[in-house]
Amino acid sequence: MVKLTKIYTRGGDKGETSLGDGSRVKKHALRVAAYGTLDEANAAIGLARLHTDAIGDEGEAEAMLARIQDDLFDLGADLCTPSKPDEDPSQVLRIVDGQVDRLESEIDSMNAGLSPLTSFVLPGGSPAAAYLHLARAVIRRAEREMTELAGCESVNPAALKYANRLSDHLFVLSRHINARGAGDVLWTPGKNRP
Repeated sequence: MVKLTKIYTRGGDKGETSLGDGSRVKKHALRVAAYGTLDEANAAIGLARLHTDAIGDEGEAEAMLARIQDDLFDLGADLCTPSKPDEDPSQVLRIVDGQVDRLESEIDSMNAGLSPLTSFVLPGGSPAAAYLHLARAVIRRAEREMTELAGCESVNPAALKYANRLSDHLFVLSRHINARGAGDVLWTPGKNRP
């Protein structure tokens, strides 16, 4: 467990921050940007959770989102600690395939109760669904940053899979929350063209 006794350290006053291995990098480094974007997505999920109590799914959405918020901190910890060939797996928190498998299982379970899409879904329908669409878009940005980072530094392959699967999960969950798709707002191509 992490114990924080002092919130400010002044260590970043000159535009640098420490990674999980103690190395110092610029705050605009791609690795820092990627895990910062995950933090942004986590905040959007927190907003969605404020609205999940209005959904009649016996807390299913709330439980999934609570697990995802914890996973996003795991993913941030994974990204903020560059991997080393000699690292001790018991000493470094990494996303594992089991976390990806859980997302896939939940996607499959929720998707089984949804009717097939006839158009793209616009963000909206309910507040929780709209915030999940926001979180999904932010996760997609994090995924782009992570894949760019993976082009020049080592990134845990399971972390990349998790980000990819999470955006799908948030999309399906938004439909599930929108009365199992009945409350989705669908795109009408060219609707407003003169």
